[in-house]
Amino acid sequence: MSSADVSKQAGLQGKLKNGAERQAEIYVAGVKGLKPRVPTRLDVLEQRAKEVLKPEAYDYVAGSAGSEDTYRANLEAFRRWRIVPHMLHNVEHRDHSIELWNSKLPAPVALAPVGVQGIIHKDAEIGTGRAAASLGVPFTLSTVSSRSIEDVAKAMGDATRWFQLYWAQHPEITASFLARAERAGYSAVLVTLDTTILAWRPRDLDHAYLPFLTAEGLANYYSDPVFCSELKCKPEENRTAAVKLWKSIFSNTRLTWDDIAWLRAHTRLPIILKGIVRGDDAARAVDHGVDGIVVSNHGGRQVDGAIATLEALPGVLEAVGGKMPVLLDSGIRRGADALKALALGAKAVLLGRPYIYGLAVAGEDGVREVVENFVADFDLTMALSGYTGVSELSPAALVRD
Repeated sequence: MSSADVSKQAGLQGKLKNGAERQAEIYVAGVKGLKPRVPTRLDVLEQRAKEVLKPEAYDYVAGSAGSEDTYRANLEAFRRWRIVPHMLHNVEHRDHSIELWNSKLPAPVALAPVGVQGIIHKDAEIGTGRAAASLGVPFTLSTVSSRSIEDVAKAMGDATRWFQLYWAQHPEITASFLARAERAGYSAVLVTLDTTILAWRPRDLDHAYLPFLTAEGLANYYSDPVFCSELKCKPEENRTAAVKLWKSIFSNTRLTWDDIAWLRAHTRLPIILKGIVRGDDAARAVDHGVDGIVVSNHGGRQVDGAIATLEALPGVLEAVGGKMPVLLDSGIRRGADALKALALGAKAVLLGRPYIYGLAVAGEDGVREVVENFVADFDLTMALSGYTGVSELSPAALVRD
């Protein structure tokens, strides 16, 4: 598919199938003896991904910090809230589009940044970006991606895309990443705050596996002029030296709130802080004039025993006081999860592991099907609960179990 084709598809925002249309597509194919290539049951999808991936690659995605208690807490938090459906509401016409950072999105969902997608499928971030573009759903490219900022932008055409920043110790490299993202048409920067250093992750440790040490996920570094200028040769000519340089700059435990001013001075893009789970941190984000927050605990991958994001959301929203959009990730699996997060006040949600499992199973098509299924599930859940749009949702849609 050419960039022009992708750009044309990306212009069809709002053309995502509604839930009934997606169901009909699957059932009609069934009459012809065809079943979904990508399972709609998430447990089956994950198992299928596990079967096709190398054990270390699967565990890198599926694993979390320590006992993986935070991962479980994220999922369990959604079960503690129950939807209270309205009856006899006219829900024939539904519109779930939202406006966010100067873009109109067909649904309140985006793809979360997940690094090193080359260990999952050869399509890597190119396939994910194309799938997202074809549906009008934003894709967030990780700093530690297997394909470069520019290559993913070219594949996505004019579609909405965001860049996730791991803030390097080397300020000139960080500034270079920001400038490259801006030139390549990314429309926001999501700054990950919770990964100034990598957590204790037993699955990865037992495999003795960190993909970056074999140069996986370093495409943005290898293609960066400032990074390359620090080496005496091209990165491909001395992988050991390139990886050593990466190791020396990746973790940045010295960052403070005072550094936000530096970030603002180096990009004109909206700055969104990803990893906020405390009200007092959210209030400081407001004071520092950033443009948004993602309530996130990195899918449970950083702090074992941390608060679930859905539990953290109300305190963050109260502290923000409507002064900026607040999004949520970590634990989003089904349409009902999205409804609950939106009812509690999130502007949108970010989907993570499910689309990666789709990538593992069927590449670009797998990502597309996972997103289509997620949005269809969300649409049907909204309709059956008596709502035609996101603006109608409020905490009154839920009851605490």
